[in-house]
Amino acid sequence: MAHSVAGRVVVVTGGSRGIGKGIARVFANAGAKVAILSRHRDEGAATAAALGHGAIAVAGDVTDEASLAAAFAEVARAFGGLDVLCSNAGIFPQAKIEEMSAADWDHVSNTNLKGTFLAVKTALPHLKRSDQPRIVLTSSITGPVTGYPGWTHYGATKAGQLGFMRTACIELAKYGITVNAVMPGNIRTEGLAELGPDYEAGMAASIPLGRIGEVEDIGHAALYFASKEAAYVTGQTIIVDGGQILPESLEALASA
Repeated sequence: MAHSVAGRVVVVTGGSRGIGKGIARVFANAGAKVAILSRHRDEGAATAAALGHGAIAVAGDVTDEASLAAAFAEVARAFGGLDVLCSNAGIFPQAKIEEMSAADWDHVSNTNLKGTFLAVKTALPHLKRSDQPRIVLTSSITGPVTGYPGWTHYGATKAGQLGFMRTACIELAKYGITVNAVMPGNIRTEGLAELGPDYEAGMAASIPLGRIGEVEDIGHAALYFASKEAAYVTGQTIIVDGGQILPESLEALASA
């Protein structure tokens, strides 16, 4: 499977850290031409240098259409086109409903949901020229399947991405573009570390495989969706969570 993405041009939004960095690493190791898109070019450049394999960094803000258009044009000039968009950029600040402001809601929605729409829209002129065009969204189990206090805004955007995907894949099928989504559970990232060791231990205890996932676990799922072998797969999701959503309770795990 990996060989079918070798030489393909891949943009990963939010690719300088966390899950995006893991996705970028998996694609780079598979021989793809990877562009890290982040708001701060210096952060993206550091990640690109660490990845090697000729990866580059471009500056772009997923909430700004003109910024994204310029970034994708820069990638196309550098690599000769664009084949795969990994729309991964997202934020998850915690705020419960009673404490959340309208500005808090808009900030998360603009980045996670509007940012997905804008990334897809501005990448389209380039993807339409590819002979293996792919769009891979990073959604989540939180929102579409599960809930967690403090993340109503985040969960709403992640569920919204899947609603967007299901119609986008129909509209874009005429161009041969597939649109699919990876739905991570708890993955070891800088953001997870910020929630503290107690949170990580509690989450690991609720996962049948008994551990937090790694960013590369999400990257491998994205790689499948971007591959030649997935050419007839569109509008679909893969949950990558170590079985987290399956037990009815911790007692179910204890009695296994």
